[in-house]
Amino acid sequence: MEDKIHYRRKIEELSLLFEVSRILDQSIDLKAVISPVLKEVAEQMGFERGAITLLNRNTGEIFIEAAYGLSNSQREKGRYRLGEGITGRVVQDGAPAVIPNISKDPSFLNRTGARTNVSRRAISFICVPIKIGAETIGAFSCDRAYASTVGLDEDVRLLSIVASMIAQAVKLRQSVQEERQRLIEENSRLHARLQDRFKPANIIGNSHAMQDVFDLIAQVTKSDATVLIRGESGTGKELVAHALHYNSLRAEKPFIKVNCAALPETVIESELFGHEKGAFTGAIQTRQGRFELAHGGTIFLDEIGDLSPTTQVRLLRVLQEKEFERVGGNETIRTNVRVIAATNRDLERLLAGGTFREDLYYRLNVFPIHIPPLRDRKSDITLLADYFAEKYSRNNHKSIKRITTSAIELLTNYHWPGNVRELENFIERAVLLSTDEVIHGHHLPPTLQSAESTGTELHSTLPEAIDDLERELILDALKSSKGNMAKAARFLGISERVMGLRVSKHGLDPRQFKARA
Repeated sequence: MEDKIHYRRKIEELSLLFEVSRILDQSIDLKAVISPVLKEVAEQMGFERGAITLLNRNTGEIFIEAAYGLSNSQREKGRYRLGEGITGRVVQDGAPAVIPNISKDPSFLNRTGARTNVSRRAISFICVPIKIGAETIGAFSCDRAYASTVGLDEDVRLLSIVASMIAQAVKLRQSVQEERQRLIEENSRLHARLQDRFKPANIIGNSHAMQDVFDLIAQVTKSDATVLIRGESGTGKELVAHALHYNSLRAEKPFIKVNCAALPETVIESELFGHEKGAFTGAIQTRQGRFELAHGGTIFLDEIGDLSPTTQVRLLRVLQEKEFERVGGNETIRTNVRVIAATNRDLERLLAGGTFREDLYYRLNVFPIHIPPLRDRKSDITLLADYFAEKYSRNNHKSIKRITTSAIELLTNYHWPGNVRELENFIERAVLLSTDEVIHGHHLPPTLQSAESTGTELHSTLPEAIDDLERELILDALKSSKGNMAKAARFLGISERVMGLRVSKHGLDPRQFKARA
C-alpha cells in the first residue's frame, strides 16, 4: 500500500515538474511565465498562498515579483531587506527555512498582513532560495495548513527543484538579454561606422560590392600611391579616378586624363611627354606633355593595357625616377605626379603573351581596385536608373515621374554586358520615348524584353518542340534524297531501321518525294 502511495506521489511530482517546465518554455519574458508557474505549484501542492521574491542588487531590497493568494496591496507590503524576516534570511544565507507553525515563531514578520484575519488553525511556512550558482537571486515561499515535519521536508525538496528550474530560466533569459543588448550595441556601433564610411559624391551605389570599393578608395585617397583600377568596360573606372583625385591632398592641383587607346602610337609619346620645336615634321613649336601639365596633381592613364612596348619603357622610367625628356629634347624634366591607371584588359594574359612589361605591371599594380560589373551589384540598378532618368529628363526638358515595376523587373533581370554605360544609354532612350511622364517596359530595347513582356511565350512543350524539329529534319533528308530512305538515313547519321520507325511515327510517305523527282 505504501509503495502505491509513493508511486502515485512520484507520478504527481513528475507531472508537476513537467508542467512547470512547459510553462517556463512558453515565453522568453520571465514576467509572463512566473505567475502561471506559481499558480500551478500552489494548486498542485495545495498551498494557500505563495510568493516568488527577487533581490534588487542595486537597492538591496527584496520584493515580491509574483504572488498567489495575495491581494495587490498585500503584495506591495511584502518588501524586505537582507536578513530581515524569514524571507530576508533565506536570501541572505542561501539556505531553505521551514516554520512548522508561524504563530509560535516570532521571527515570522507577516509583513504582507495576509495571515492576520485567518482562523486560529496552524499555518506552516516554507521558503527556499532561488540560486544561480552560488548567488542567491530570490526566494520561493508558500503557506500551507500545518503538516508533519516529514511532509514539510518533502515540500522543501520539491520546491527546491522548482526554484532551481526558475533559476535556470532566469539565467537563460539574462543570457538572452545580455546577448540582445550586445547585438544592439554592436549594431549601433556598426551603424555609426556605416554612417561615417566614405562614399564618393560622384559614384552611385549602396551595394556591398560598391561599399568595398568605397572602402578601398578611402584607404588610398590621401596617399600618393599608384592605383590600378580594373574592371569591365562601362563600370565607371574614370569616376573612381575622379574620386581618388578630388578627395586627395592634390584636389586643388590639375587632374589630367589620357586615353591611351584613343591616341595613335606615333603621337602618344608626344602627348605624354611633350616635344621640342622641330622634333618631327609638324612640330612648329615646343609643346608641354600631359605629365608636365599634371605637375603637382594627378594623371589618369586610361586603357593602359593598349600602350606600345616603346611607350611602356618610357612610362616605367617616369614611375621609377620621376623624370623624363620631351621628344627631341635633352633636358631632363622632374615631375611630381600621382599616377592612376585603368584597364579593362587581362594584364596577366598580356604578360604571358609578352605584350606588356612585367616590371611596368608591378609598378602600376601597387594598389589595385577592382570595379564590380553591374550584374554583380543589381541592388544598385534602381538607384542608377532613377539618377539617369532625372538627368536626361532635365537635359531633354521632359518630366519623368516614375519607372514602372515591369520596367524595373526587365532592368534587374538583364545581364548587362555593357554595364553602367549601357544602362545609361537605355534610360536616355526611354526618356526620349516616354509620352506620359512614365518609363514603361516597352520603352526599353528588345534586348531587355522577356517573353512575358512581349507576349511571345512558348506555346509548346520541350518534347513537342523536339518532335517538330525531328520531323523537319527527316522531311529535309527525304527531299534531298528524293525519297530514298537509305540515303536519307545516311544524311541523318541513323540506321535504316530507325529511319523507318521515325517516318512511321510522323506519318510521312517517302513516295511523294519520288514522284517529284
